[in-house]
Amino acid sequence: MFEKIIVVSEVSNASSEMVKCTKSLRSLGATECLLIQCFNPQDVDAGVSSYLTSIFNENLKNQSAMLTEQGFTVKTQIISGNLKNEINRIAQEDHYSLIVVGADKHSIVGSLFLGGIAYDILYGATKPILLIRDLNQGQATPDAKDLMRHILFPTDFSENADIAFEQVKEMVKNGVKKVTIFHIQDESKINPYLLHRLVEFNEIDNGRLQKLKEELLSLNKAEVQIQIRYGAPTSEIIKLVDEEKIPLIVMGTQGRGFIKEIFLGSVSHNIVRHASAAVLLIPGNRE
Repeated sequence: MFEKIIVVSEVSNASSEMVKCTKSLRSLGATECLLIQCFNPQDVDAGVSSYLTSIFNENLKNQSAMLTEQGFTVKTQIISGNLKNEINRIAQEDHYSLIVVGADKHSIVGSLFLGGIAYDILYGATKPILLIRDLNQGQATPDAKDLMRHILFPTDFSENADIAFEQVKEMVKNGVKKVTIFHIQDESKINPYLLHRLVEFNEIDNGRLQKLKEELLSLNKAEVQIQIRYGAPTSEIIKLVDEEKIPLIVMGTQGRGFIKEIFLGSVSHNIVRHASAAVLLIPGNRE
């Protein structure tokens, strides 16, 4: 499902951990990888530029070797200019199906490179984006790097969630071991005027979740569980991830782009910034 991927690199331990996690994508059919190092010459003076280029080349060499060992066919590229537009352009024109990027800002050359780009790429993205955390900051167990071990799919039953669920189905077909389908009854929309109908809402939504579960079980032998909770969606998702040590969240974004989400403080934006798990964001329709 993700045959050709772009991995956005930086010079940091977190980035090396991110590259190690890409091995999980081999089970989803990933075979070709473009390893990109981002560099904006406007952010540094000319004297530092050539020095950084040599560091970048060495970093690309090391990470390319790691990806090759994982079984990828690897190409490398250093890009500059309008970084978010350039990465999205390459993804579109060269038919890459996924962009992988580190979600943390720590870097030996500062946060002005990938730290800003990780979130910047999300503006107007038309390809799925996988944001991977620095595992040294959280889940450091050996199987934490296996992103396909257990995925969390939060759904509000919207069109965007339906689109993301199609990707979950493909992941199950390709051997994901366990899926939790999760719905949160949004306290801010229910309390106080609809609180008396919470049991009714739970019954209706449990039926919806059961149908999604049955769809997944018909595809493969993955373990599928469903959960409904009441509260603030972002907090409940983060809590469940931490409770069950879930390595990957799969969710949709707003169909009209990520800028709207930032201004609204939406769930997907907050999850990207605060969850300890990796996050696979599936863009919605842009019509």
